[in-house]
Amino acid sequence: MRKILLLIVIYLAFISLGLPDSLLGAAWPSMYESLNTPIHFAGIISMIVAAGTVVSSLFSAKFINRYGVANITTASVLMTALALLGFSYSESFAWLCLLAVPLGLGAGCVDVALNNYVAIHYQARHMNWLHCFWGVGAAIGPMIMSWYLAAGQSWTSGYHTVGWIQIGLVVVLLLSIPFWSSKANEHHDNDKENLESKPSFKGLLSIPGLKSALAVFFLYCTIEATFGLWGASYLVIVRGFEAENAAKLVSLYYLGITAGRFISGFFTLKLNNQRLVYLGQSIIAFGLVVLHLPFEITLIAGFFLIGLGCAPIFPSLLHETPRNFGEKNSQAIMGMQMASAYVGITIMPLILGKLASYVGYMSLIWFIGVVLIVKIYMHVDLNRRVLNRKREVAS
Repeated sequence: MRKILLLIVIYLAFISLGLPDSLLGAAWPSMYESLNTPIHFAGIISMIVAAGTVVSSLFSAKFINRYGVANITTASVLMTALALLGFSYSESFAWLCLLAVPLGLGAGCVDVALNNYVAIHYQARHMNWLHCFWGVGAAIGPMIMSWYLAAGQSWTSGYHTVGWIQIGLVVVLLLSIPFWSSKANEHHDNDKENLESKPSFKGLLSIPGLKSALAVFFLYCTIEATFGLWGASYLVIVRGFEAENAAKLVSLYYLGITAGRFISGFFTLKLNNQRLVYLGQSIIAFGLVVLHLPFEITLIAGFFLIGLGCAPIFPSLLHETPRNFGEKNSQAIMGMQMASAYVGITIMPLILGKLASYVGYMSLIWFIGVVLIVKIYMHVDLNRRVLNRKREVAS
């Protein structure tokens, strides 16, 4: 019973990761005008948040070993809550950039701690469902923002509400700390053993297929983060939508991710991780074609399909790590893959924003399409190299 209750708490905690991730993209068409900043400056805020996530991910193991998963998760969610409340009172772009630092630092620790914890203590299907709950938070964020914008209120009201929702999750996490105690110690002992036999970074990079795997994580997160950040701006600038209606369509994108990851949890019983990734990539490609059609009604299907295609890719790639590289190296390689993913989130939305400021936001679709093609190639290369390595070992 305690294990089930703790799993519910972990799912709720993952909602806190999704809430702020989608909020900026939904609010930005309204924010940049009130802040009197260029529209592509959203990429700067996104880059700062993602950079903080990279830093906290790299150092999270040290803090988790010292203070435990429960305490670090609670403190990290509190950090993100306070940052979001700070957003709601900000009147300048500079303050938003400053507050983006704790927002990213808090998100990184939660992400690494909970992914590792679930991978160690729970069955594989929960990995998809865990990321499904991230999608719940990511879908709720734009819904809240669009409601306030449609009511004629400021974007600050949306951030204020989301900040207080995060405070509520902090209370839940505080109450759940006794449930983690015995497992936290077990996790701590496992981490100490892993650290003692930790392979070198150079040694890991020499493993066939790892460089391709890092590229795949980088490229996938480029697609997910760039479309999530700039999708609303594309609708407002290219397709002539009102800001509140654009935010609603962004919610459909995250609802597609959420629904897809829920369904993928059951599909893992019939399809292996590789097939789920290929299926997701095909759906994204189809969604881009639909989105490009010159009809307003197809935008609804396009946003949902792209989210649906994204759904199984990240959890499946994470779960495939031990099979690709062996259980002995999976812990260290998992951290490298997460770091590569966050680097993609950090720099690529900014690059697209700058590019679009010169050539227009229609470039979003073409940018995503090119990245998807490269990602498909690198994923095929990853599978080929892993298969060749296993054949060599078997022979």
